[in-house]
Amino acid sequence: MKVPVFPLNSVVLPGGRIPLQLFEPRYIDMLTRCMKGDQGFVITLLRDGAETGRVASFYETGTYVRIIDFQQLDNGLLGITVEGEAKVSITRTWQQNDGLNLCEMVFLPVEVSGSIPTAFYELPSVLRALFRHPVIQELGMSVDYEDARDVSWRLTELLPLDKQEKQHLMEMQDPIARLSRLQGLLEALEEG
Repeated sequence: MKVPVFPLNSVVLPGGRIPLQLFEPRYIDMLTRCMKGDQGFVITLLRDGAETGRVASFYETGTYVRIIDFQQLDNGLLGITVEGEAKVSITRTWQQNDGLNLCEMVFLPVEVSGSIPTAFYELPSVLRALFRHPVIQELGMSVDYEDARDVSWRLTELLPLDKQEKQHLMEMQDPIARLSRLQGLLEALEEG
């Protein structure tokens, strides 16, 4: 499947939402094509380079997202909100003359959902606290606080972690292993 790539300094996972501001012509054209073709695009984390201008490099694992809302912002820019649908592996990339990155991608297997083991009983409470923040509430995301996959995905997105750590967590396919890693990272944050 051939789709545009939107490299960012942020990670979004299936079910997660992220607001974006579009001002570069290549991304406004991308938005138009995606809306006309009822198609999404891939958000992936930058390895290095900047979100604006020509991107140096980005990770091969990202998330296929769809536009769920758009509006003109007070600053005159176009604002969109996207929601993650599925994790993907980017198999080939190239850049158009206007600088828009395109890729061929395949969908990764859907992670199994399941209940949260008692060893991680505190993690849903941490997520509930994050969801009380007004900026997060504005996104209107839903989460199943009893599902290991949902809780691990949202914590990966929302916790103040290093971006490479977020990418590592995103690339994991086992929600329980991700919860274990998140718990260790939270304990390190509390100590440090």
